[in-house]
Amino acid sequence: MRPTRAPSLVRRLTRLSVAVMGAALLVSALALAAWVHHSLREAQLKSAEQSAQLLAENLAPALAFHDREATRDALVAFSRREGLQALVVREPNGETFAHWPGAAASAPWVDAPRQVDWQGLRLVVPVQLQGERIGSLAWTESFEALNATLLRLGAGALLVLGPSLVGASLLLRWTQRRALAPLLALSRLAERVATTQDYSLRAPVREQDEVGRLAERFNGMLRRIQVWHEDMNQQLAQERQSGQALHQLAHRDTLTGLPNRLAFELTLERLFVDLHHAGPASGQRLALLFIDLDNFKAVNDRLGHGAGDAVLGEVSSRMSSVLRASDTLFRLGGDEFALLVADVAEPEAVEQLAARLIATVREPLLIQGEVQPVGATVGLAFVPDDATDPQSLLGAADAAMYAAKHAGKNTYRRAVRAHSVGA
Repeated sequence: MRPTRAPSLVRRLTRLSVAVMGAALLVSALALAAWVHHSLREAQLKSAEQSAQLLAENLAPALAFHDREATRDALVAFSRREGLQALVVREPNGETFAHWPGAAASAPWVDAPRQVDWQGLRLVVPVQLQGERIGSLAWTESFEALNATLLRLGAGALLVLGPSLVGASLLLRWTQRRALAPLLALSRLAERVATTQDYSLRAPVREQDEVGRLAERFNGMLRRIQVWHEDMNQQLAQERQSGQALHQLAHRDTLTGLPNRLAFELTLERLFVDLHHAGPASGQRLALLFIDLDNFKAVNDRLGHGAGDAVLGEVSSRMSSVLRASDTLFRLGGDEFALLVADVAEPEAVEQLAARLIATVREPLLIQGEVQPVGATVGLAFVPDDATDPQSLLGAADAAMYAAKHAGKNTYRRAVRAHSVGA
């Protein structure tokens, strides 16, 4: 799956600029709308208070003479005011004297002189005659027209703001692309250098501004890297040749050509890591065969170290000949060998391999014109059956090998289990 490519610098700068500009315009528009709404609402509230006060003065004579008809006519005369919802006149005892329209009489009566919310306002104005209160006027008015006007203004602003932001985005992208062209060219060059490892490339310097000075510094860095890279390649070629020889010396036994104890320890650690990653559910096994030659010390003492070296070389060659390509034989030192068998399906197959190793070592071995009675004793241990870490695996295989020695040599034993097979 190909990785998602990040937006370009120009695109990100354009988005950021448009987002900031849009947010600023939106905040400004909201602040202006709030101010306009507050101003218009205060104006409407002041107009309603003046109209209610005027109506209360006109109602005073009719209310004093209990003239309901004149009172209703006065209410109807004011009903043509835009946004007016209800007018209710009550007597001092709280009974409704007159109202407009018909449903207004059922509206709950609240003595608060003024109530204002986002939907509208309600005023309660006393009706007085010669300084004496003879009733009350409840004036209810809606802000519906005001709110509708503000919504239309907001919708119009959005219709203007959308195309404006699109146009600004296109203009910003064009201007930023031109302004950032040298920086984008420098970025493409850096990516090309990283991909091709060609440090001979150079960035063009168009102007002596910040980007131009950056290009000069980049070119200087490329020159230094080019020189360093050429020197490093020469040194690496030399060290590779030396390193291969050192690695061979460090990980190979010079006498037999087999991997040595250091290589054995590293390989064993790696195989344990592989088993750990595979997990118990995989059912994989690892087998260690610890091999010790029988009667080798007698040959070495009687015929000398040259004969002993010849025995080790021949035995190593014989054991290697019966192994699979995936099996690894190591010389640990002296007459001790180790064999690692990975991906073991059945322990019995490893036991058969141990028997073949013993048989091939026991074949007549002619050294300095004499047949040497050299044999092999093998200790077997398995992971995870007999051990769960390298040290315990080595201990289990070593103990099994000594058990085979005590059983008469030229045989093998498996760790813990007490059975053996003679060779």
